[in-house]
Amino acid sequence: MERPLPKPSDEGYIEARLLEALVEARLAPRFLEEGPARNAAGKAFHAWRALLAALLRLELDKLKAVAKTEEERKWLESKAVPRVPTTKIKALSNMLEDVGHGGISAWTDKALNLHGYQHSGPDPDMALSKYTTRGEAAVDVGRLAAEVERRVESLKLRVRRGA
Repeated sequence: MERPLPKPSDEGYIEARLLEALVEARLAPRFLEEGPARNAAGKAFHAWRALLAALLRLELDKLKAVAKTEEERKWLESKAVPRVPTTKIKALSNMLEDVGHGGISAWTDKALNLHGYQHSGPDPDMALSKYTTRGEAAVDVGRLAAEVERRVESLKLRVRRGA
């Protein structure tokens, strides 16, 4: 039976989001083999978003320290960590990069491109999607899923030690 995520303030939140990221990342290539690439793109995007949620919680103190206002600090804790709003995902990724997570912004761009593909499919004119063919999207699904797995694996020891 599926259980709800722990609250972001709970000790197990980061591990739960990392597990979610890993599961979704491993499902994405399977979805490519068994069904529409749009579903696989959605899994890859969701995996990336879950990873960002874990990183935002893990680095919350550092992020609050670089936040410019008290309102921004409160927003990070109350909205950014639990929800990772798609409309703010680029800004949040830039903040994570600023506190030491190199390459996050570029991978977020790829994730957002896949999110667009999930909703619009291939688009030869590239007006609604950055991918003109299923094959183009499939390559990025595989690459993003692999990057999620790599980052989750690299964080496991740090999370177990208590950051």
